Amino acid sequence: MEKNDKIYVAGHRGLVGSAIVRSLKKQGYENVIGRTHRELDLTDQAAVRVFFETERPDIVVLAAAKVGGINANNTAPADFAWDNMQIQCNVIKSAHDCHVKKLLFLGSTCIYPRMAPQPIPEDALLTGPLEETNEAYAIAKIAGMEMCRFFKKQYGDNFISCMPTNLYGPYDNYELSGSHVMPAMIRKFHEAKASGAPAVELWGTGTPLREFLYVDDMADACIYLLEHYDGERHVNIGTGKELTIRELAELVKKTVGYEGEIVWNRDMPDGTPRKLTDVSKLHGIGWHHKVELEEGVRLAYDWFREHVATARL
Repeated sequence: MEKNDKIYVAGHRGLVGSAIVRSLKKQGYENVIGRTHRELDLTDQAAVRVFFETERPDIVVLAAAKVGGINANNTAPADFAWDNMQIQCNVIKSAHDCHVKKLLFLGSTCIYPRMAPQPIPEDALLTGPLEETNEAYAIAKIAGMEMCRFFKKQYGDNFISCMPTNLYGPYDNYELSGSHVMPAMIRKFHEAKASGAPAVELWGTGTPLREFLYVDDMADACIYLLEHYDGERHVNIGTGKELTIRELAELVKKTVGYEGEIVWNRDMPDGTPRKLTDVSKLHGIGWHHKVELEEGVRLAYDWFREHVATARL
């Protein structure tokens, strides 16, 4: 990847895409382009093709996706499958047809079986049943990753994939019906502190184990892979460290400064019992995370407080 390459980041205004844009520019890649959904609907095959033929990007980062937490995935599985597969198929095929030098596709931890071995190695993919609460999204992401592999195998396209763990940080989605666990906690504790509420309700039992990666670290890892990795199989991106959702709640509560109680709604689903990535492959390539969880939560909350008027609520 050259510093003057034209780099198209699909999803450049979201949590993942905006972090990748920040990191690219920080590292001297100035020729970065993006399009809002209003400017380019990635589910529109003809529009995507015209964009690629007109702009002719050298590098593509496919970070655009329809995303959400357990509730969103449970209530709209067809939308999650349909929208994401359309986005992926359109971008990947146009990248091939327009001879893009390199494409990076971003997957998700939910691609792995519900009861995958822990920590989860890359070769656990497609070895067992998926978690039911995000099955549709997982199937779409698996299709995207495998499509990249097939284009590489059949045509020699330099299309690679990575699989980030749970992400958090600036420009996250704080809308409670569709957000992931970290931003939901930050918003709930912040609002409870502001209103003087005596308790905050959180879903599930608090027992599942999760791994979290600050999104700017993820972005640095993506650029590192674009610069140093051309392999056929995807690469996990994470910290290799985990904690329970209950421990996370206590950390966010402390960071926000909320002094009330936490009430666990055990009638709501927990999701997969444990998701810890095996990051030995990534470490072997030469990349390690820098931001530890306590610092990352503080950075995320600082951003939320500063941008609460414009954040996705």
